Amino acid sequence: MNPYFIGFAIPFVATLLFTKRKGEKKRGVPVDVGGEPGYAIHNHRFEQPVETHWEGVSTLAELFEQSCKQYVYMPLLGTRKLISRETEVAHDGRSFEKLHLGQYEWKSYVDAFKTVCNFSSGLVQIGHLRDERVAIFADTQAEWQIALQACFRQSITVVTIYASLGEGALCHSLNETEVTTVICGRKELKKLVDISGQLDTVKHVIYINEESVSSEVSLAQQYTSWRVESFEEVERLGLETPAEAKLPLPSDTAVIMYTSGSTGMPKGVMMSHRNVLAVVSAVMTIVPALGKNDVYLAYLPLAHILELAAETVMSAVGASIGYGSPLTLTNTSNKIKKGTQGDASALKPTLMTAVPAILDRVRDGVRKNVDAKGGVAKKLFDIAYSRRLAAINGSWFGAWGLEKHLWDMLVFQKVRAILGGRIRFILSGGAPLSGDTQRFINICLGAPIGQGYGLTETCAGGTFSEYDDTSVGRVGAPLPCSYIKLIDWAEGGYLTNDSPMPRGEIVIGGPSVTKGYFKNEAKTNEVYKDDERGMRWFYSGDIGRLHPDGCLEIIDRKKDIVKLQHGEYVSLGKVEAAVSVCPYVDNIMIHADPFHNYCVALLVVAHSELKNWALEQGITYTDVSDLCEKQETVKEVLQCLATAAKKARLEKFEIPSKIKLIPEPWTPESGLVTAALKLKREAIKKAYENDLAELYS
Repeated sequence: MNPYFIGFAIPFVATLLFTKRKGEKKRGVPVDVGGEPGYAIHNHRFEQPVETHWEGVSTLAELFEQSCKQYVYMPLLGTRKLISRETEVAHDGRSFEKLHLGQYEWKSYVDAFKTVCNFSSGLVQIGHLRDERVAIFADTQAEWQIALQACFRQSITVVTIYASLGEGALCHSLNETEVTTVICGRKELKKLVDISGQLDTVKHVIYINEESVSSEVSLAQQYTSWRVESFEEVERLGLETPAEAKLPLPSDTAVIMYTSGSTGMPKGVMMSHRNVLAVVSAVMTIVPALGKNDVYLAYLPLAHILELAAETVMSAVGASIGYGSPLTLTNTSNKIKKGTQGDASALKPTLMTAVPAILDRVRDGVRKNVDAKGGVAKKLFDIAYSRRLAAINGSWFGAWGLEKHLWDMLVFQKVRAILGGRIRFILSGGAPLSGDTQRFINICLGAPIGQGYGLTETCAGGTFSEYDDTSVGRVGAPLPCSYIKLIDWAEGGYLTNDSPMPRGEIVIGGPSVTKGYFKNEAKTNEVYKDDERGMRWFYSGDIGRLHPDGCLEIIDRKKDIVKLQHGEYVSLGKVEAAVSVCPYVDNIMIHADPFHNYCVALLVVAHSELKNWALEQGITYTDVSDLCEKQETVKEVLQCLATAAKKARLEKFEIPSKIKLIPEPWTPESGLVTAALKLKREAIKKAYENDLAELYS
């Protein structure tokens, strides 16, 4: 018998059988819960929410110590040494910093634990008290994780702050939590010195040794009253004078994690050890065969719960964590010197987390490279991709068996080398991932993508797509630590008895739901609720629908805040208020799509102002509808909006990149605004569905 036929037929028949079973599989099943009425489900494998995966472990401190004793000499934390830093000058005169980085150097589990214990004791020696808080204000690196675990050993609450946070939000976060000790990198130390006069409680600053940090240290010593120590010095003090560990309770606050502050000042979410441990334990049951043979590439901000939870999972199973950065990720990344290795090539990871923007860049980079090669290489890639896409989409005649392996060797092996060639699983979170990108990454990298849905307020707990779920556009079934409930939002037209699927606001319950917002009881009471059975629920404001197999799909946002593809938040109402001062605006609706990195606008024009402008410019037109279609008109209105936006100090991503000019007014009679002339967003989106699609085409 033809071996090609066997290579095709066996996996094909197996796939047909598997697909049949998968179609019948219930990943989330209905459950009876308390609280507000709605449609609730839980993970099909667990009757009760999972709290801990390890017997006798109830805190993150206990979990880390257990791992270090179990995986003693296995490599835990890997860092690349800087060999050289160079400046390249482009043809247009712009200069770019390029780094030549060495191979990964590793700290074993036992050595990491010793460093953690020493640094923990060092915090005591410099005078940091147990009931005071430590802030970690630095890029993702080994020292960040060491500092975190060191604080846990003294029951010290850690305040996490994005390294990119602006001065106002930084001051607010440090002052509100009354932080007395800050651990930071070089550029963060400079920011702290610049605002030192506005910080009320900071007494100690511990800096992570980096090239050229001495100048910032000198400034801090000269212009502040802080005690400034290096990371190594604090570690040495602890080694010389060890302090007894004072381990936390499960209910103790492990982390106060500040959000990005999209609607004003950032809010601090209080996470207990129990909260984070529940999510870590749940993930252990979802991703198969996690263990000491895995290598994880860490490059997302540790100030984000997705990265913090992922690294906790890795250390719990004996995996190795190699640290990198978004700007040094691949051989062609912006900061990597030509001819040298990026982080992925040097590390060869098996696991990584990613946000959609990163995966989109990988997709676009591959496509751009293929298009640039052209010729036979491009034709071969296109054939290979279309054949594998057909198979993934369930076609009988897609590439299976021997043909699949052939395409992997001939075409996709080179693509997989971009991320080291060994990736077996990618966790995507932070925003929805487009189906196109999900399929592309799956085919080209040969790794399934697990899409997750969660929030800082739920410690990233919510839903997670299982390993064998190849569907796109969904975010999976409930994590074993979470209940997912949809409740009616009648105002938006989303009801749990909708057909063919229940729809409504997503409410998350379970042990991963956090305590609330630090010093913000009013906001906490608004979105957190405890039911009569003792279950704590968080009201997300996101709108979802539940598929028959119990998987969730995010379809809308209850509030007018939208997260763009790169993670920025756009407050639609804020932008609308800012740009409405433009004289050409009679009414305007800003629209943002989470699958894109820019927003657009539907703009009802002010007839008189637009006609006056056309007269001054000598533009002829038949009517206002004709005037709205002219490119020079669109350009003029766009410029007016940009001017108004800049005066209001909007960010670049908040300014509409494209607009549709509308000659007809929106009235209550048209059903597009309320009697109080407030926008009815859903009605407008439906009425102008084709226009919005064209703006994003």
